[in-house]
Amino acid sequence: MTRSKLFSGLMASALFLGACSQTPAATTAPATPTAAAPAVSAAPSAASAPASQAAAKPAPFDKGPVKIAMVRQSGAGDYFQQWGLGSTKQAAALGFDMQVYDAQADNAVQATQMQTAIDSGVAGIIVDHGLADTMNPLIKKALDAGIPVVVYDVETTDPRVIHTTQSDASMATAVLTQMAADLGKGAKIGYVNALGIAPLDRRNVVFQQFVKDNSWNVEFFVGKFTNAVATDNAVLVDAALKAHPDVVGIFAPYDELSKGTLVGIHNNGLDAKIKVYGIDISNADLALMTTPGNPWVATAATDPAGVGAAVVRAMALKLANQLSGTDFQFPAQLITQDYLKKNNITNMDGLRVAMPELAEASQMTAPWITVAY
Repeated sequence: MTRSKLFSGLMASALFLGACSQTPAATTAPATPTAAAPAVSAAPSAASAPASQAAAKPAPFDKGPVKIAMVRQSGAGDYFQQWGLGSTKQAAALGFDMQVYDAQADNAVQATQMQTAIDSGVAGIIVDHGLADTMNPLIKKALDAGIPVVVYDVETTDPRVIHTTQSDASMATAVLTQMAADLGKGAKIGYVNALGIAPLDRRNVVFQQFVKDNSWNVEFFVGKFTNAVATDNAVLVDAALKAHPDVVGIFAPYDELSKGTLVGIHNNGLDAKIKVYGIDISNADLALMTTPGNPWVATAATDPAGVGAAVVRAMALKLANQLSGTDFQFPAQLITQDYLKKNNITNMDGLRVAMPELAEASQMTAPWITVAY
C-alpha cells in the first residue's frame, strides 16, 4: 500500500510538471546569459580555441543583437522545457534577440505564428517540431524571402533548409537492443506511439524491423499526440492492458508516452510483470525510473538542453556563413534503470556528470561562440 501511494504521488507530480511546463505563446530570451562554458571544439568548418582567446565576432554579430524567431510545437513534459531553456540561454550568450512562439500541439496556431515570424523582419527562423504538411509551405515561403531556416525534428525536402535532429535510428536501436536482450524471441509485447510526427515515425521504422527480427507478437498498438500526452495515453494503455494483460514488455518511444504507459500498467496491477522501454530523459523521467518497483527499465536519450543550445548555434553559424553542410544529427546514449541506481543518479545534473558523452558542447561551435550548454 505504501509503495502504491508513493508511485501514484510520483506519477501525479510528473503529470503536473508536464502540464505546467508549456512555454508561453510568445516570449523573449533574456538579455544576458545565465550559464556559460568555453567552446570546446570546432563547427564542421571552424577551428577551436579557448574562450579566453575567442576570436572577434563575425558579421552580423559584430553590430549588436541579431533578431531571430523560434516557432515551436512543444508537447507536455519537462523534456520540452529543458530544450527551451537550453535554446534561450544559448541565444542570450550569442547575442540573439530571439522571439519564441509556441503552438503547444495546435497546428493551425503554429502556421499563424510562422507567418507572423516571416512578416516580422527577422534574420533567421528556427522551427522546433511541427507537421510537415503544415510547415513546409511556410518554410519555403521564408526561404524564398531570403530568411534562413533551421529546423529541428521536422521532415523537410527543401535543400536550402538546415536540418537538425536527434539520431532517432540510434536512439531506437539502442533501447530496442536492450529490450531484445531482456525479453528474448517471440515475446508478447505492447506498442504505444503516435505516428505522423517525424521523430516518432523514424523510431517506428526501427521498431518494425526489431519486431520482425525477434518474432515479437505485438498484442496491441495504441497512442495519440495531444497537449496532454501522458494523461490521454494512460487511458488508452489502461484499456489495452485489460484486453491483453499477458504482455511482458511495452515500447513507448517518447517519454510522455512512457509516463502514460506507466499509469496504465499501475492501474492494472502489472508493475512487476511488464517492462517499459522509452526514449528521452528528464528530471521527472529520472525520478520515475529510480523509484523502487518502477517498470521503466531503459531509455535512450540526448541531453535536451544541450540539443536546444546546439540548434541555436547552428543558426548562428549559418548567419555567419560558417556552417558546412545542411543535415546534422545528435547521437544518443542508452540509459538503464540499473545504471542510474548503481551510480545514485536522480536528476539531470547528476546524469551529465556521470555520462559526459551526453553533452552537445562540441557540436555546432566556433572560436567566437560561448557555449551555454
